[in-house]
Amino acid sequence: MIRKTFWSLTALLGVYAGGAVAGTYNLTIDETVVNITGRETPAMAINGGIPGPVLRFKEGENVVINVTNNLDVTSSMHWHGFIIPPKMDGVPGISYDGIKPGETFTYRFPIVQNGTYWYHSHSGLQEQAGVFGAIVITPKKRDPVKYDREHVIILSDWSDEKPETVLSNLKKQSDYYNYNKRTVFDFFKDVEEKGLSASIDERKMWGEMRMDATDIVDVTGYTFLMNGKNPAQNWTGLFKPGERVRLRFINGSAMTYFKIRIPGLKMTVVAADGQNLRPTTVDEFQIAVAEAYDVIVQPKEDRAYTIFAAPMDNSGYARATLATRQGDSAAIPALEKRPVLTMADMPAGAMAGMDHSSMKGMDHGSMKMDDKPMAGMDHGSMKGMDHSSMKMGDKPMAGMDHSSMKGMKYGSMKGMDHSAMKGMNQGAKPAMASKGHRILKYGDLKSLLPNFGKKPERELVLRLTGNMERYFWSINDKKYSEAEPIRFKHNERVRVTFINTTMMNHPMHLHGHWMELVNGSRAFKPRKHVINVRPGQTVSFDLTADALGEWAFHCHLLYHMATGMFRKVIVEPAPEASLPPATLLDGGRVNG
Repeated sequence: MIRKTFWSLTALLGVYAGGAVAGTYNLTIDETVVNITGRETPAMAINGGIPGPVLRFKEGENVVINVTNNLDVTSSMHWHGFIIPPKMDGVPGISYDGIKPGETFTYRFPIVQNGTYWYHSHSGLQEQAGVFGAIVITPKKRDPVKYDREHVIILSDWSDEKPETVLSNLKKQSDYYNYNKRTVFDFFKDVEEKGLSASIDERKMWGEMRMDATDIVDVTGYTFLMNGKNPAQNWTGLFKPGERVRLRFINGSAMTYFKIRIPGLKMTVVAADGQNLRPTTVDEFQIAVAEAYDVIVQPKEDRAYTIFAAPMDNSGYARATLATRQGDSAAIPALEKRPVLTMADMPAGAMAGMDHSSMKGMDHGSMKMDDKPMAGMDHGSMKGMDHSSMKMGDKPMAGMDHSSMKGMKYGSMKGMDHSAMKGMNQGAKPAMASKGHRILKYGDLKSLLPNFGKKPERELVLRLTGNMERYFWSINDKKYSEAEPIRFKHNERVRVTFINTTMMNHPMHLHGHWMELVNGSRAFKPRKHVINVRPGQTVSFDLTADALGEWAFHCHLLYHMATGMFRKVIVEPAPEASLPPATLLDGGRVNG
C-alpha cells in the first residue's frame, strides 16, 4: 500500500518528481487537403502529416509538449494508455477545457512506462479526420525483447466524407453503409438449402432484431491505410535477411478492426498495449480499435513479404511490404468471402425479450459535436428492453438489476466463469482457420512478469447496451449526460465485469489505469488499456484504483463513444490523503 501511494503521488508531481531533464516537443494541428482516394478532400493534420510524427520518449524522462491549435474549432490531445496526472490526460470536459482556436497548450508529465502507444484528438470526431500519431517509449533498463531493427505501423480507416456526415447518415439509417444486404435471390438460395419454413423463420428473427445477417461492421466503404499509405502506395519497411524485426502495430482507426498476417512469416507476439508478454507465435492476430501489439518476425530469405490487414467484413484491405530494397513487392493475398451471420452466431439469449421499437424519449434530431463529450445529448431511456431472459454461461439473469450493483461483493455473481476465455478471439469471430493456421486469442496473453494484486473487494457490473437501428450506444441503458460518474476509492481493488448485450464489438478503454484482463492467466494476467468485448460476451478485468482524479471510460469505436457509450470515472482520495498544490499538476497556455 505504501509503495502504491508513493508511486501515485510521484506521478502526480509530474515534472517536479526529479526525473531526467525534460525533452520538449512541438505539435501543431492544422487544416489540410489530402488525396487518398484519387480526389482532394479536406482533412486535419499534425505537423502537416497524417498520421502525425512518431514521438519517441525515454522511460524516466520528463516531457514538455506544446500543442498549437490552428483549427477554427476547439481541439485537444490525449496520450492514449499513458499513466499521467489527470490534468494532462487531454479530455475536454473532464481533464480541461480543450485547446481553443489559435492557442497553445503545454503538457508536462513524467514518462513512467515504456512500450508502444499512440496519441489522438479527443474533441468531436477529429480523430477520424487525421489527428493521431504513434508513440514509442524506450525502457530505462535493458529491453527483454531482442531485435535488430524496428518499424512502427499505425493502421487507420479513411473516408472522403466528413466524419459528421458519416455519423449523421448512421443516425438516419443505421445500415446506410451496408452495401452487402441480402437480396431475394439469397432468400431463394436459402430456401433450397434450408427449406421454406426455416428460411422464413430466420428472416423473421432478423427482422425482430432490426438487423441484417450482413451487419458485420457499422461503416463500410473506407480506404484502409498503413502509415497513411493506401494499398497502391505500398508503404515499405526494410530488413536484412536473418534480422529480428520488431513490428509495432497500432490500430488508430475510428471504427475498423483488422485481421493481420504476413504470408510466409510467423509472428511472435511479445507485447500488447505496451506491456511485455510471454512470447506467443501465431500466423494471424486481430487488433481491435485502439489496441497495440508488438511482434517479432525473422525473414531469412532475400525477398519481399506482404503485411496484409483485412477488416472484419473483408470489404477491402490495407497492405505494406517488408523488403530488402525499396520498390520490391510481394503477392497480395485474396480476400476471404464477406461473412454472413447465421442464428448460430447469435449469443444465446442475448437478444431475447429486446424490443427495439419502444425506445421512448429519444431525441435524435440534432447532435452537436463540441469539445465536451456528448454534452446535452438525449438518446432516450431504452424503455421496453427486457433482459430477464439473458444468460451468463448457462444460468439465467432473471430479476437481476445490473445498474444497481455498485456495492456488490466480489464473488457474489455465481454461475459466471470469468476465466474461461481461452477460446475467445480478441476481435470478431474469425473465419475457420485452416489446419496449422494459428490465430491469437486473448487467452494466449500472459504477462512476462507476474502481477501480484490483492483479491478484489467488490465487483462492478457494466452492461454494454444500445440500439443499432436508431444508432445510439450506452452503458447500463444510460447515456453519458444522464449517468452518474463511476466512483472508486483510492487504491480500492475492484473486479469490473462487462456484459455485452449488443450485437456489436466494443473496445473499452479506461484512462489513467491498467486493466488486468481476467483470462485464466492467474498471477500473469496481462495489463491492457483497451479490452475488446465481443457480442453477447461477458469479460472481466481487475483494477487497482491508484490514480486519483477524474478520468474518461468509453468504447473506442468513435461513433459509439460520440452517441453515448461513455462514462466519467472518479477516484476519490482517502480522507487522510494530501494532494500537491494544483499548480504542480497543471500545464499552461502560452502564446494564446
